[in-house]
Amino acid sequence: MPKIEALIFDVFGTVVDWQSTVTRELKELGEKHGAPTTTEWDKFAQEWESQLTQHTRRVAAGGAGSFNVDIVYREILDSMLNSEAWSTIGSIWSEETRNGLSMVWHRLDGWPDATPGLYALKKHTIIATLSNGNVRLLVDMAKHADLPWDAVLSAELFQAYKPNSKIYLSALQHLSVPPERIALVAAHMYDLRAARALGMQTVYVPRPDEEGDPSVKSGEVKSKKDGGEVDWVVGSFEELAQVVERVNKE
Repeated sequence: MPKIEALIFDVFGTVVDWQSTVTRELKELGEKHGAPTTTEWDKFAQEWESQLTQHTRRVAAGGAGSFNVDIVYREILDSMLNSEAWSTIGSIWSEETRNGLSMVWHRLDGWPDATPGLYALKKHTIIATLSNGNVRLLVDMAKHADLPWDAVLSAELFQAYKPNSKIYLSALQHLSVPPERIALVAAHMYDLRAARALGMQTVYVPRPDEEGDPSVKSGEVKSKKDGGEVDWVVGSFEELAQVVERVNKE
């Protein structure tokens, strides 16, 4: 196995727990403004993110649209609050409240292993984002959650969303690393499959309720040595640091 000169990370769901953070802030905001106590805030958060995913997939396939997800998240929020399903909430949240809420994506909390694991990995290799998030969002998130990236690479910079090959190839170019010496770390198989098709190494990190693809059961994803698709399956970034240290010493 070639040495790993760089790791590039999917961020939403892989590094940060967006579902818990967004659901918590929605609930707090709802309580503050007197929203019905029966409101299913977890479903609101999931729909918000799902519509963002629909946007990125459509644009990745060649459709038109913004590469700044701050803009897209805000547009989706307004659309949801104007819909019949969420109109009760929409009627009590002002423009100012909506503006503040849409910035929740800048202050997502990391998974418990994220910060210590990234600091451990940083001793052995380059660590960088490769995210559909825009640059300012990723920088703010890094400061909020103490994510010590060496570089912030994003769809906004490369004008391409995952899984379009352009975003992965652009990361290789900017980090000056051949594909066999870089690994993508993600909790989503669609992302890893796109990277693998370009010759990159792949690391799957199962996260609760995050895979998204109903055909993939995260607990059943296997490494190549066990007959699976990816190079490694790890339970945490700290475990990954041990893998990288071992591989780079061989």
